[in-house]
Amino acid sequence: MIGNPFHVLATVDSTNNYAMAQVNAGPVADGSTWFAMEQTAGKGQRGKQWLSAPGENIILTTVLQPALGLPQQFMLSVAMALGAYDFFSKYAGEDTRIKWSNDIYWRDRKAGGILIENVLRGNIWQYAIAGIGLNVNTPHFPEHLPNPVSLRQITGKTWDSRELAHDLCSCLDQRYSRLHPAVFDAWLEEYKACLYRYREPALYKIDGDIFQGVIWDVLPDGRLCLERGKEMLELGFGEVEFVVVK
Repeated sequence: MIGNPFHVLATVDSTNNYAMAQVNAGPVADGSTWFAMEQTAGKGQRGKQWLSAPGENIILTTVLQPALGLPQQFMLSVAMALGAYDFFSKYAGEDTRIKWSNDIYWRDRKAGGILIENVLRGNIWQYAIAGIGLNVNTPHFPEHLPNPVSLRQITGKTWDSRELAHDLCSCLDQRYSRLHPAVFDAWLEEYKACLYRYREPALYKIDGDIFQGVIWDVLPDGRLCLERGKEMLELGFGEVEFVVVK
């Protein structure tokens, strides 16, 4: 069960780094979770930094042992994204979306993200280290950040981040515990139904070129099908940037 055991760290460089160290030191139970009150060197997608003031937000990593083959890695990402979506939409409402591949958005603003790092032993997918950061109580963000938002800004309420972290673990586990090839097709359709900008014209950037495109599909391996003019692109992670217009 995700969140059992649930460890609380006063401060850590990165919950993903900490969890990885536990895995490297010896066996770790499936679902073991570390929640940090403060993170000094948090990691986001593609090497981006993720920072949070002490006690404000949800910063956690769970260690998973998915019973899947390596070609099915994206379905774990889908399960984690849907679990985080289930959680955040419960509090923030129907304007919650998943931005490809697994960020959590509210309207056009980023509420959090997921970073999954894998531990392989030969061809065996031994562990997935799933780090999740969600903005809960941040009242104001630095000006240089393009489009952040917190649950406090959305609802006008202050929340207990540790209590919400337990609820998040429950939502994640409800997805993870049912992760099986039999649900893949249905979950991928559900994922696309709550995808940010799905089948809506919007601005994107590839290799410095900004253009209007439309997301038409997400393939089972995670590639994004993006229409640019008369061309249909199939893009991997990090190959396209979503352009935010303030």
